[in-house]
Parts: sequence; structure tokens; C-alpha cells
Amino acid sequence: MNLVNKVKKTFALTTPLYYVNDVPHIGSAYTTIAADAIARYHKLLGHEVLLITGTDEHGQKIQRSAESLGKAPQDFCDSVVPSFQSLWDILNIRYDRFSRTTAVRHKAIVNEFFGRVWERGDIYQGQQKGWYCVSCEEFKEERELLEGNRCPIHINKEVEWRDEQNYFFRLSKYQTQLEEFYQSNPDFIQPESRRNEVLSFVSQGLQDFSISRVNLDWGFPIPTDPKHTIYVWFDALLGYVTALLDPEAEPTLENALAKWWPINLHLIGKDILRFHAVYWPAMLLSAGLPLPDRVFGHGFLTKDGQKMGKSLGNTVDPIALVQQYGSDAVRYYFLKEIEFGKDGDFNEIRFINVLNADLANDLGNLLNRTLNMVKKYCANYALSITHEDIPAENALKRLGVSLGDKVKQAYEVLAFNQACELVLSLVQASNKFIDEQAPWTLYKQGRQQEVETVLYTVLESVRLSAYLLSPVIPNISSNIYRQLGLGIDFNEQTDIVPFEIHSQWGLLSNQQQLAQPQPIFKRIEPPK
Repeated sequence: MNLVNKVKKTFALTTPLYYVNDVPHIGSAYTTIAADAIARYHKLLGHEVLLITGTDEHGQKIQRSAESLGKAPQDFCDSVVPSFQSLWDILNIRYDRFSRTTAVRHKAIVNEFFGRVWERGDIYQGQQKGWYCVSCEEFKEERELLEGNRCPIHINKEVEWRDEQNYFFRLSKYQTQLEEFYQSNPDFIQPESRRNEVLSFVSQGLQDFSISRVNLDWGFPIPTDPKHTIYVWFDALLGYVTALLDPEAEPTLENALAKWWPINLHLIGKDILRFHAVYWPAMLLSAGLPLPDRVFGHGFLTKDGQKMGKSLGNTVDPIALVQQYGSDAVRYYFLKEIEFGKDGDFNEIRFINVLNADLANDLGNLLNRTLNMVKKYCANYALSITHEDIPAENALKRLGVSLGDKVKQAYEVLAFNQACELVLSLVQASNKFIDEQAPWTLYKQGRQQEVETVLYTVLESVRLSAYLLSPVIPNISSNIYRQLGLGIDFNEQTDIVPFEIHSQWGLLSNQQQLAQPQPIFKRIEPPK
């Protein structure tokens, strides 16, 4: 079973580097769950994967949050970062690198990158006047503002007027080059709605943007003028590069970019699309570096149809959610019930109903009752037949033989909901099949071969479903594989589960020792 893919391909992906002005919220968890599922899928393909996450720790927003608690900024950051790492742990997220923008190694990368752009003549000093949103760490154009000079993203906060001397990056210089790049690389920005948003923004004409602040100590000083502090985005985006360094490597751009660059996928929320799809590519062009393959901006989450916010008292605590329902439950709901790329809603009643229907009833009960029938109807708790005994016209086999390719196509375009629905269709068909074939009746009639044909067909369909869902629900999938006698843990890097074998229908053999059936997901009682 341990077959190693001889041809290794690297795949590097990132979540955003999350602001540490507060503990992580459900939106942060959503992005990182998706990133982990993508990473797990690529590992199944035999790729060498690097999943990068981390924290953005500089800027005025962080400094003010620290001051409000009477803490030094670094102490404040050090107190918040563990809450992200803890949440990723309980969500069963297996990241490879955790990038912190306050790291000493990161400063070396920022300074070297700044030097490259400076030498190109793409940084100059000028006067910055305009409305500034501290929460976004961004200047806003007047046309973007809501009534009362409020930020269109942080609608409860007024922007602040700034008039100060800054250093600027010549973004306008790269307008034509960016437009040509978007044209020749139509998949660079996804989904299509985000791409259209960026194209519209760029077509209105790009303006140079500020990359420094005065009267702000929390950040790296500009190498050529220490009175200025490097603006958070020009610092933070390079956190992706710093994370590429091997732990013992000298922090240079050459070392950082040697193996994993360019990044294959930046996974972000749509609110920071402009920075990743416009500013970041232009910065890389200036520094003479290849651009990432893809930037995917997903939607926002709401609760019960309303935007979440502390002022409304309707936030969702991701830690409490996992502690109550388990990591697989949370992962499954958010990836199956929300079309990735669009806004999505969390409703606890629907959450419970989906989990009970899909995981407890359809998948869990199917495995449990089929294993019980094997125990009751088959000698030595084992099947005597193999997939070669199942005719091609068998309804479940017909579904199963093409399912792997279809699910693979869905994962490739980050259509997690489609992947889940495709697998669920096989599970539901299996439940219908076993009811229609009635192996209990066949057994009473002494038709043993037909009994075992039905049971093998259903168990193999369950196995295939577990494998294809393993990027989403790794614990449940591992439990199913164990009960089927395959003994593979999808959380262990040492277990090789190659896609080209396990995604095919017919892997289960009569050599497997089936285990005593156990619930894979306990039904949840709705709150009274």
C-alpha cells in the first residue's frame, strides 16, 4: 500500500498573515480550513507541499490595541499569536510554516527587497494627503467612503485625515505591465467576480501608494531614512517570502526563493484583494521576481443572514464551536455548505441538521449497518469476493469508477461544495442500493454470493467516499479506513495514500480484516 510517487512536484500556498489586533475569529478559521484542505489534497497527489500561515504584527492598528491594554506592542503580539496557533491545532490544520512579521529574519528580507526596489528608482518621497482607515491600514479615495466619512469595510469607524511626508511606491509605472499580465494570465485572479473587480479598479488608473509612516515606531525603519517606518503592507506581504526560508538558512532573497517560489496559491478574503492582486504583483515586478500563480479571494461569512460584529453581539467563537461539535464537523459545514468564493451564512440549526443528515445518518449509519451485516452473514467477519466479481453494470460501481476524476476536478478549482456533493451522491445511492437489494432477504434465501456482492459494493463505495472526503474530514475518514481494515491515518505524513490508487473504485480486497463497527459521527441533539 505504501507506494511513493517518484515524480515530486512542489506546491506552496498561503493563508493571509492575520492581524493580531484581536484573537482569531470564524472568518480567519474559514480561510485556514480551506487552505488545509487544499494542502491535504495536493499531498494525496504526491506533491511536496508547503502551507504557510502566520501573523501580521506591525502597524498603527496593532500599536493602538497594545496601548489600550497598557502593553508594549511586542508583548501584546506575543500574547495574541498563541491563540491563532491553538485554534489551528484544534481545527486539525497542519501548517508547515508560521510567519511572524516581527521576526528578525523577516527584517533582513524586507530590507533586501526594499533595496532592490529602491535601486530601480521605484521609491520616492512625497506628501500624502487623504483619508486613512487605521483598521484597513490604507488610504481611501473619497468616492469609496460612506456617509459620515466611514470606511466601506469597517462601517462603524470613521477614517482619519492625514497630511504627512511619506515614501511612495511607483505603482502607476506598472499599470500597462499589470494589464498585460492579467490578459495573458486569466486564471491569476479567481473567482471571476474578483478578477472583474480588479480589472475595473486598474482600468480607472493606478495611483502611487504610500509605503512609509512618520510618528510611528512600531515597524521596521526605512533603510535609507530611519525617521520613516515601513508601511505595513510593504512589510507584511513579504512575510510570505520569509516563510519560504529553511529554518537554518541565512535570511536572503536568494535562499528564500530557491525552492518554493513562485507561490502557487495565495488564499485571501476579498477585503484584501487589491493588495494581493495589484500592489503585490507590481512590487514583485519592480524587484524583478516572478509573480505567483494564483490569488483566490473568497467571500465573507454572516450569521443568520446578518453581518457578524461585536457591536451586534452575533459573532461565532470558532474555539467554542470546535469544542462542542468537533473539528471535522466545523470543517465539513463551512466547506460543503458555502460555495467557495461567495459570501456564506452560518446558522446553528442548519449546521446541526446538515451534520446529522450527511455524517451521522447517510455516511455513518451506512457504514455501521453494513459492517453489522458482514458480521452476521459472512464467515470469520470477512468477505470472500473482490471488485473483479462485481459486474460493470452494477449501479454503485458505475458511479464509483468516474467519481475520483470528477472530485479531483472540483478540488482543482477549489469547489469544495461540489466535491462534497459528488461524494454524498454516492453515499446516498449506496443507502438506496442496500435497501433495494435487501441482503437480509438474500441471506434467508441462501444466496450467499449475492449477499457478499451487495455488502462489498457498499463498503467499497464507503471507502472511496472516505478517501475523497479526507481533505475535508480527515478524522472521520481515518476512522472509516480503520474499520475497513486498511489502517491508514490521514493525519500522519508517513502514511502514503496515493490518489491514483485510492481514488479508483475497487481497492477493498478480501484480505482486509474488517473491524467491529463504531459510530463515526454521533448524532447531535438540537438545542431546546
